[in-house]
Amino acid sequence: AMNPEAIASPGGNYSHAVRIDTGDGALLFVSGQVAFDPDGNLVGEGDMSRQTEQVFENIRAILEANGASFANVVKLSTFMTDIGRLAEMAEVRRRYVPEPPPASTTVEVAGLFRPEALIEVEAVAAIPG
Repeated sequence: AMNPEAIASPGGNYSHAVRIDTGDGALLFVSGQVAFDPDGNLVGEGDMSRQTEQVFENIRAILEANGASFANVVKLSTFMTDIGRLAEMAEVRRRYVPEPPPASTTVEVAGLFRPEALIEVEAVAAIPG
C-alpha cells in the first residue's frame, strides 16, 4: 500500500508512504501531500481550506490503505506558503485530527514544488501489531 490507487500516482519519483514493520507493529512515514485529486489535478487554487481538505483526504486514504487512521498519527509536519492563513488550515485540520493531537510542526515556506500549491503536509503514524 505504498501508493494507494485512491490518490494520484507519484509517477515513480517517490513513494506516498514507507512502512517499517517493528515486530510488534509498524511505523508509517507518509510523504508530503499536496491538494491533488485522484487524477493528479491540483484542487482549490487560491483556497486554503479546500486545499487543506484535499491534503487531509489524501493522508486519510494512505492511512486507511495501511490499516490505520488519524488516531494512529504521532507527528504532522505542515508547510504553508502563507502562515497568515493558519486559522483557515487549522479549522479544517481539526475535523481530521482527534484529541489529543499529535506532535506537530508548522512552518512558512517561500514556495512549494507547484506555485499554486498553498500547503503540504507529511505524517508519521504508529500502527499497533
